[in-house]
Parts: sequence; C-alpha cells; structure tokens
Amino acid sequence: MKPSFCFSDFAISSATLKAIEDMGFEEPTPIQVAAIPAILAGRDVTGQAQTGTGKTAAFGIPILEKVDARNRAIQAIVLSPTRELAIQIAEEFSRLAAHHRTITTLPIYGGQPIERQLKALQRGAQIVVGTPGRVLDHIKRGTLSLSEVTMVILDEADQMLDMGFIGDIETIIAKTPKQRQTIMFSATLPRPILEISKKFQKKPEFVRVAEREMTVPQIEQLYVEIRSRDKLDILCRFFDIYDPALALVFCNTKRGVDILSTHLQARGYLAKGLHGDMKQSQRDRVMGDFRNGQIDVLIATDVAARGIDVGDIDLVVNFDVPQDVENYVHRIGRTARAGRAGRAITFVDPKEVYKLRSIQRHARITIARIPLPKESDAAETRTRNLVEKVKQIVDNGDIEREVEIVERIMVDDYTSLEIAAALLKVELAQ
Repeated sequence: MKPSFCFSDFAISSATLKAIEDMGFEEPTPIQVAAIPAILAGRDVTGQAQTGTGKTAAFGIPILEKVDARNRAIQAIVLSPTRELAIQIAEEFSRLAAHHRTITTLPIYGGQPIERQLKALQRGAQIVVGTPGRVLDHIKRGTLSLSEVTMVILDEADQMLDMGFIGDIETIIAKTPKQRQTIMFSATLPRPILEISKKFQKKPEFVRVAEREMTVPQIEQLYVEIRSRDKLDILCRFFDIYDPALALVFCNTKRGVDILSTHLQARGYLAKGLHGDMKQSQRDRVMGDFRNGQIDVLIATDVAARGIDVGDIDLVVNFDVPQDVENYVHRIGRTARAGRAGRAITFVDPKEVYKLRSIQRHARITIARIPLPKESDAAETRTRNLVEKVKQIVDNGDIEREVEIVERIMVDDYTSLEIAAALLKVELAQ
C-alpha cells in the first residue's frame, strides 16, 4: 500500500531516510510536503502551521541535508520561545540525524548551567536550537559566533512576539550573514510577524496548513502514562477489562505492528497485523477476517488503516502516540461509527506527554488521564462478566442435563453451593 507521497520522493539522503523510517514516519504531513522542497531549493519560507502538524521535521530535514558535516562551525540556528520547545526540537533533530554521524545539534536555553553550554560550544556544533535570551547572552559574551550561519529558523514566531522577544530576534538575525536562508513558522500571521518577514526574508514562499477540529464527540478519550516495557501487559489488561467485540490498535511503525501481533497471538488473542509492506491479497484477507469477527484485534499503521471502515469497533488503542493531530483524529474516528459510542485510549511515555498536550490544544479536545489498570481490575471484570453470563443461562432455562450432572456430584456429599463455586473457579482460571 504505497502512500500518495513518500519521503523518498524528496531529494534527501539515505541517512535521513533511514532515520525517518526508524522514527516511524510513514509519509510526509501536508506541511512537510509543502515546505521541504522549497527549503531544500534554498528559498525563504514562511509557514503557517500549528504545533503537532510535523513542522519540526519540515525544517529539520532540509537543515540536515544542507549543513556541511565536515565544518564544526554553527551553520543553522533555530530560535524557539521556550526552553521546553527548544529541548523538544533538539531531541527531534538528534533523532533525524541518527545516521549523520558527524552532525551535532546543541540546545541552548536559560535554566541550564551556562558552563555546560560553554564547553559544548567549544567542542563545536553545526546546529544550535535556543531561546532568544540565552542565545543573545552567548553572543554578548563572545562565546557564540553566527558568522558562518546559512540558515535561520524562527519557530512559533507569534508566540515569541507575544513574549516580547522580537527585539532580541532582530538583534540575533543582524549578527548573521546577509546571504542566508530565513525560514519562519507561526500559528498565526499578525502584522508584526509579516513585518519581520518583510524585513529579513527575500521573496518568501508562503505555505499554509489549515487547522482541523474534532468532530467525534461520542468518543470517550483517555490516556495512561506508561513505560514502553509495560505496554503489552497493560494492553492485555484493557482487553480483559473492556472485553471489546472488535479492537483496533495503532503502532507508528510496520515493525511495531509485526512485533505486537506476534506477542498478542502468543498470549492467545485472535490478533493480526496490517501494514503497507503486506501484499494486497494479504491485506484483503486480514480485513475480511476482522469484518467477519474471525479476529477481534487488528494492529495497524496509520497508512494501512485508511481503508478500514468497520462499524463495530468499540475500542481504539494508540499503542504509540500518533505523530500529529491529523493521525490522532483519523485513528480515534475508526470507532463510534453510525452514532455508536466508542472509547479511545492512548499510551503515553512520560517523555511524550508534550505530544499529547499539543494534540489536545490544537484539536480542541480533552483527553482524560486514567490510572494504569491493576491485575485485580481485570480479574474483577472477568468475574462480573462470568456472573452475568451464568444469570443469563439460568434465566433462559434449558439446563436439565447440567442439573443432572450436579445432582450426581451431590450424591457424594458435596453441596450445590460448593459445586457451583468450584465450577466458577475452573472457568475463571482459564
């Protein structure tokens, strides 16, 4: 199942493509499709896009392709309004540069010991990601030179405007060569931002991605904070607690789908995977089994799940946090079809909480945090379900043969209560 546009369609190196695959990106987001070719071509770009649309990779990928890995001087500087965002950007750059062995990204922000930053700057880094105040501090100290910078990126420009950083930004940009590429991303484009663009950019190309709103209010949206090593056990507990007729589980990578489906099958679940590397005949067979109820757990990647239109999915689990808002909306929309209620649970590593906050903010939704289910919760649910099943069987009658068996056992001085309790214990142990 080939996406309509692939990362390999960009003019980027195999090292970057390998990192993108490792990170689980299957296809570019709309802002990446619009911005990456223009930035790679050397044009100035002003992008209007929200956090959570994949914009960090939209400027990160071209930066990695354009810096000279042999030169340890600072060649690209990314300005960000907050230390948290600067750290997030630097971490994503490091992941994207995983196979570019000699490219270094250095975050610079207030609240971190300046001595550590001084030592890192002395060692050299091609890319600096920083907050305006701390970057300006280093410039004044003479510990940071922007004389060889070829790319300047202003991220969350409107937020930096609101925080009063525009003066600092102008001072910083003035320290860079005039023959540079200037890229700016902003959720909104108020007049002062457009003035900055006019002052520092040369014939910028404007790219825009409209923000989407959620339209699935019937869905109960929940999340749990969880370490990767615990995900499988907790997923199985949720299956036991909610006992879904059909469940859809999303992974960010094809490898993740294969591993999880193998683990679930080994635990006795009727589960199969679905991803783009499978042949069309295999995908059709898996989807047919899911629709017919021959499997009750389908594990899929975002691209593979686009053709899923099954009306009875009552639980969606994001085993991995989706890469952007669009994918989150699409994933959870697989449940609550035709006016039915549905439930979506997202597994969030503590380091990824910022991603979920971004999804909530820009999709204008609330995702409630719930505690990790205990093993006793699953056991209680199994007991409750079994009790209900027993009641239904008694109410429906037609248990004469079973009554005979119980009476035969009672001849040996066992009470009916003891026999019923023993049978329940056998059933619950299975």
